[in-house]
Amino acid sequence: MEKTQAQPGANPSPAFHCQFRCINPECQATFATNEIIYRCNRCGELLEVEHDVEALRQIPAADWKALFEKRFMGTHWPYGSGVWGKKEWILPNIDDSNIVSMFEGGTNLFWAERFGHQIGVEDLWVKQCGNSHTGSFKDLGMTVLVSQVRQLIGEGKPIRAVACASTGDTSAAVSAYCAAAGIPSIVLLPRNKVSTAQLVQPLANGALVLSLNTDFDGCMRLVQEITKRPEIYLANSMNSLRVEGQKTISIELVQQFDWEVPDTIIIPGGNLGNVAALGKGFLLAERLGLIDRRPRIVLAQAEHANPLYRAYLEGYENFRPVTAQKTFASAIQIGNPVSVQKAIRILEQFNGIVEQATEEELANAAVLADRTGMFNCPHTGVALAALIKLRNKNIIQSHERVVVISTAHGLKFTDFKVQYHLKQLQEIPCTYANQPYEIEPELDEVLRVLDRQADAESDPQNPIHPLS
Repeated sequence: MEKTQAQPGANPSPAFHCQFRCINPECQATFATNEIIYRCNRCGELLEVEHDVEALRQIPAADWKALFEKRFMGTHWPYGSGVWGKKEWILPNIDDSNIVSMFEGGTNLFWAERFGHQIGVEDLWVKQCGNSHTGSFKDLGMTVLVSQVRQLIGEGKPIRAVACASTGDTSAAVSAYCAAAGIPSIVLLPRNKVSTAQLVQPLANGALVLSLNTDFDGCMRLVQEITKRPEIYLANSMNSLRVEGQKTISIELVQQFDWEVPDTIIIPGGNLGNVAALGKGFLLAERLGLIDRRPRIVLAQAEHANPLYRAYLEGYENFRPVTAQKTFASAIQIGNPVSVQKAIRILEQFNGIVEQATEEELANAAVLADRTGMFNCPHTGVALAALIKLRNKNIIQSHERVVVISTAHGLKFTDFKVQYHLKQLQEIPCTYANQPYEIEPELDEVLRVLDRQADAESDPQNPIHPLS
């Protein structure tokens, strides 16, 4: 393998290879990536994409770093994408002409200096994955999956549509990438359990939207049944192609930190493909010599949908699905996560912790962080609340470099934010609400409010005091 073959614009090289492998250590069956398969047809376990690490090692770590830096956020198709700039580590054999990309990845690593100071974490960062085409980290996985579908169709596979069950963000990504590729999409949503902004995205992109009177787990059961037909391709995270794109979060993070590894990373989890992907990216970077240590990974769950948190307390071998209850963090309102075994395996390798957040904790954490310049989705609020709890327990130390993964853009959840600030959320007291003043258009009225606000902000007992 000549190093020049890994340069931008080169055709895929057969020297780089990947395949599906069963995650069951007692099975380890392998399958070609151009097969339409989501579970091992021998033992029924999930699959993962396995790369030929020895071939990848033929390029020194310093050269990989230089190559990724050269490509990052550039305009040479398709390598400017945060995902496809690492093509050899994702799907090396896909033809560039089949790649469906919307310049995903390359998202802001926000230095949360002020919020970190308030909660006692000196070096706090928030990876803003919601600053993406459809507003969530799901774009990272969907570009890989839909690109492979386009290649499979070109090879003569009978695929006529891509389908997913979703709590909102997956449906947005599926519908957008399929629309860009000219491939029909089918979306199964739990009725009245997704935000308006999330519902309108697949509608706008022309997806066939099925609003079902069930929860996400019910939608997931149905989509697995309909995708038994080879002409309908499954786009949920049990499809390991999704994980390949999502794992680039890890590589991109250390690249943005000049290849230094953070001490702790906190990520919210529902179906748990995200934590599996996060760890997978770090493991590959470690094996290829780009990093020399692993971060600690913290998985944050909403108390109303917390099956892995319960198993963490009782022992992972005691994992049991739960019936998820309504939560503000609707995208992770999942009681029977498909990728649980992958997630457990990663947590065991990364000194992992699982923490939970109540509805009040997640809402307040999102609001308090917003007051320092962010605009957080409620799922990021779950991760921020977990951070606060672990810092208060001194499990996370003040000197650590901590990264919180923000999975979606706050603009998808404006109803939640408006209701909080108007104190219309009956479940919680909305302690930090910032209600608008409704006054007459008179100077005296305006000055009266300004004086009142100045007095409130100078009161150290005020819960929203700048130094409180």
